[in-house]
Amino acid sequence: MLVLGLETSCDETAAAVVEDGRRALSDVVSTQVDIHRRWGGVVPELASRNHIVQVLPVVHEALTRANKTLDDVDLIAVTSGPGLIGALLVGVQVAKGLSLATGKPFVGANHLEGHLLAIRLLEVAPEPPFLGLVVSGGHTSLYEVQAYGQYRLVGSTRDDAAGEAYDKTARILGLPYPGGQPIDQLAQQGNPEAIRFPRALPGDNFDVSFSGLKTAVLHHVQKHGVPQGQALADLCASFQEAVADVLSKKLVAAARRLGHKQLVLCGGVAANSRLRALCQARAEERGLNMFLPPVRLCTDNGAMIAVAGYEAYRRGLRGDFRLAADPAWRM
Repeated sequence: MLVLGLETSCDETAAAVVEDGRRALSDVVSTQVDIHRRWGGVVPELASRNHIVQVLPVVHEALTRANKTLDDVDLIAVTSGPGLIGALLVGVQVAKGLSLATGKPFVGANHLEGHLLAIRLLEVAPEPPFLGLVVSGGHTSLYEVQAYGQYRLVGSTRDDAAGEAYDKTARILGLPYPGGQPIDQLAQQGNPEAIRFPRALPGDNFDVSFSGLKTAVLHHVQKHGVPQGQALADLCASFQEAVADVLSKKLVAAARRLGHKQLVLCGGVAANSRLRALCQARAEERGLNMFLPPVRLCTDNGAMIAVAGYEAYRRGLRGDFRLAADPAWRM
């Protein structure tokens, strides 16, 4: 089965063609980073308007790279939530239009399920049950994947998502948006033990909190000024260590408590070098199998939505023209 996946939940316009939920024939992403950078974050209205401009060219490019046409596609999958309502509406309406024009079935896919199932595009991928940590700019959630379509939330952030904390910290330090990459690059030259930033919510629960960490960075800068040179690298490394330390510990602790041997790290922040390394190391120490998607599959993309849509279709789910965008859709 060939699935055309559409993703417009935030600030990437993406489309992909995926075969049988396992092999991506194409995966095209048009990013809006340059549009939103001047504002220090995503402006929903600007995101929606850019999706309108980019979505059909991106779909055309995905089909061209896959050497396919709409006639070859068996199913259209589209992110219908969660995300920015205006951005989601663009993708959902385009999917409906393509379905109406071609007679092809379509299905709405959950954005977070897409992140969790992106790992299926690897040559060697885990089968349920496994434990998946979704870490992005808008979400930090720990799910028990009991089967495809059966997910249990076992932990989440009580305030800021990890990616949000990166962006806010970057803003405090005068670094460009989005903050994940510049902080990661500077951190690789710094000392992660230079500043002992707080680790919130220790103990047996699987929730996390990053607002206190962000505030600790702000207070440090207010007291010492915005650092430069090596001091800036040290601060970034110390901040990043605090994030990676908490997330990796919670993931491994949950796996041991719940009896899981397979772990998945996914979402945009899963591209972070220190988080990947620390999760891998701590999983190996305890004899657990850690699955890490390549960086290109961590950020929002159409291939992961094609996989999620494929699995939803196999479970008997079907879209109809009453399908609505749901910005708060919970799995």
